[in-house]
Amino acid sequence: MTTRSRWPAALALLAGAALWLWAAQALWASTQLPSLPAAQLDPGRFFSDSFLERSASYERFLAIDGLLASLALVLVLALYARSGQRLVRESAAGRVGTGMLLAMLGFALVWIVQLPFGIATLWWERGHDVSHQGYLEWLLESFLSLGSVFVFVCIAIAIAMGLAGVMRRYWWLAAAPVFVALTLLFAFLSPYLVLDTSTVRSAELQAEAKALERIEKTPEADLKVQEVGRSTTAPNAMTTGLGPTRTVILWDTLLHGGFSRSEVRFVLAHEVGHLAHRDVLKAVGWTALLLVPTLGLIAFFTRRRGGLAAPEAVPVALLVLVTVQLLAMPLLNVVTRRQEAAADWAALQATHDPSAARGAFRQLATKSLGDPDPPSWIYVLAENHPTIMQRLEMVEAWAAQHP
Repeated sequence: MTTRSRWPAALALLAGAALWLWAAQALWASTQLPSLPAAQLDPGRFFSDSFLERSASYERFLAIDGLLASLALVLVLALYARSGQRLVRESAAGRVGTGMLLAMLGFALVWIVQLPFGIATLWWERGHDVSHQGYLEWLLESFLSLGSVFVFVCIAIAIAMGLAGVMRRYWWLAAAPVFVALTLLFAFLSPYLVLDTSTVRSAELQAEAKALERIEKTPEADLKVQEVGRSTTAPNAMTTGLGPTRTVILWDTLLHGGFSRSEVRFVLAHEVGHLAHRDVLKAVGWTALLLVPTLGLIAFFTRRRGGLAAPEAVPVALLVLVTVQLLAMPLLNVVTRRQEAAADWAALQATHDPSAARGAFRQLATKSLGDPDPPSWIYVLAENHPTIMQRLEMVEAWAAQHP
């Protein structure tokens, strides 16, 4: 390619980068947070010294185990990318079929390598009474979840290789909107994919949810409870779905785990805040922004194997995909921490109950054995919520503004 012929490609790349940055800035600004005075609360004011020591040890082990699992994941995929193409000669499944088989084999290897780290996590959680799940039960669930991964991978590889066979080097430009559409579909259907859920029967809690939706000016959503108490003591809640499938899901460990009525109401107000801020749709937007450069990098690094139209390139594509996801995780954590903080503020504005907020945050930490003030490296790499101490500091800042 001559220097003159490179100019249009370079200009297109610069224009694309500028558009990407504009979209990222717009998404970031769509989540608004008030300007709060800096506050440094002493964790000992809310938690005992023994709990702080135990929770720090608990989370440190999980963080190190997760970091080692990620390194092993990249190492295995790197080795597979180097030698996996040799298996192409043994396949008679055709171009796309061989690519799908290579993708499934790659993720099966990953699952096998990740097993020891997953068992170590379960052993640590059981030893600290956070999990009640048996090893055989966990292994079976892990294996069954591998089947759903295979289905997703097969669909993704079939789409990408099909487009690459037609468009060659620029397949990723056509693949990006297709995968974004699939992400939207998944977000819409996600409430139906959560197991062991049922409608909340408490008329009082249903009425409080409707009242909070009116206060936070968001359309009504389904309110469900998920039965997880047989597996864990940790409480949690989540918001999922889009449009008519909007759903707030509360874990039974939250409803029956010693939380007061006002504390449950605050957690519910937090989840309704996510609905009001349209955070599920924003998550699709951030996924789309991450997809475009990821697919571009896959197209770039698979050229030496003939591009993604060739099944030999599939192991390289898996390596690039997983590596980009791991490298992008700290940046995505910054985004989700901002959204969670905004939902906390919305809950405070809706409930006007800082005492319930303090109680809820303390309970969330103690029952899940979460470190209220983790080290910076754990915070950057692993935390997708503000720390408990940051959340308590927000409560104090709100209370100071509303004496």
